[in-house]
Amino acid sequence: MGFSKDFLWGGATAANQYEGGVHEGGAGLCTADVMTNGSHTVRRQVTWIKPDGETGSTPLCFGSPERHLPEGAVPAELDDPKYYYPSHIASDFYHHYKEDIRLCAEEGFKCLRFSMKWSRLFPNGDDETVNEEGIKFYSDVFDECRKYGIEPLVTLSHYETPLALAAKYNGWDSRYLVNQFVRYAETCFDRLQTMA
Repeated sequence: MGFSKDFLWGGATAANQYEGGVHEGGAGLCTADVMTNGSHTVRRQVTWIKPDGETGSTPLCFGSPERHLPEGAVPAELDDPKYYYPSHIASDFYHHYKEDIRLCAEEGFKCLRFSMKWSRLFPNGDDETVNEEGIKFYSDVFDECRKYGIEPLVTLSHYETPLALAAKYNGWDSRYLVNQFVRYAETCFDRLQTMA
């Protein structure tokens, strides 16, 4: 038994795993950008800062009280060599998307599922205008996929809430994020759907 000719053979990833370029093209940080590396013996950490300038990190453990930051702390990227943020470079798709998509085509991919970074289009999540550099980046990615006959399958959010919204509104605890996500989604549909 084989696959049908219209079977979409491909691969999948998420922006925080592959995209990189977190400080480029007008992008803002997302929640994944303040998570440190980990291992099978060391949990990932979320780095933070308090209004008085105190900094630190808290183990990332969903479903546990430990995931909550200290009183007054907000998640933040810290300029400290003891912290390594894997999403900042990831596999550097931001700079190598043409090469990466060509390699996917050579492997016979018919589709590529990836997420877009909300804070690449709206750096703070609720900016008045869209970041045109972000629109151009994803438009170029779609064009490159089409060039090789690869169908882009897009996830609008894969744990990539804009950091500014997470810090200001405690993330999805606030209904404010719902309206901002709708605006982001509508922007993607309006500006990018004809490009995919």
